[in-house]
Amino acid sequence: MTGTHASPLRRHLITDSRAGTPERMEAIVAAALCGGMTAVQLRARGWSDRTLFDAAQRLRRLTRQHGALFLVNDRVDVALACGADGVHLGVEDLPVETARRLLGPSATIGYSPDSLEDAVLAIAAGASYLGVGPVFPTSSKGDAGAPIGTEGISLMVDSVSVPVIGVGGIDPDNAGAVVGAGACGVAIVSAIFLADDPEQQARRLAAVVP
Repeated sequence: MTGTHASPLRRHLITDSRAGTPERMEAIVAAALCGGMTAVQLRARGWSDRTLFDAAQRLRRLTRQHGALFLVNDRVDVALACGADGVHLGVEDLPVETARRLLGPSATIGYSPDSLEDAVLAIAAGASYLGVGPVFPTSSKGDAGAPIGTEGISLMVDSVSVPVIGVGGIDPDNAGAVVGAGACGVAIVSAIFLADDPEQQARRLAAVVP
């Protein structure tokens, strides 16, 4: 399913714990939101529950100020506790059906499938959108697997009934090709978190993925 320019998933920022402290992460997210990111997914593996919850509360406030969608990676409990808009899940996380039951019908639930069959099952269980990739080689997720290219995005888009977000190795230089392949939007990690100027990098992305 192809998306529209109005989707809050259009320009999706996934946080990177390599940013260092929660305060540094928050500063980068704030800059990226000023630059036009429309969704933020909190992913911070290795942090304590309390640190993750405190960061989630701060990012929830920031995203509300900017009218952006806020999701928590993996942790349905943290999403519920901080009032997030939803969660993003993978094959080893809580089942989509269970997350939907806990979060309710209006929550946004993303899912990263490991096959087309897995994607179809997740959609039937209540997934709102799919995060598909890695589209290009990536360093931000060690277990991401081999790149699927824009052809993999097109195949998934043509096969499912929910929006597809391209993820993995995406930056302002190649994002246009991903949405050109039918993706509803793109998710970015390193291209913003490792940028000298995260706000300007987000503006560059918004120029090619309006």
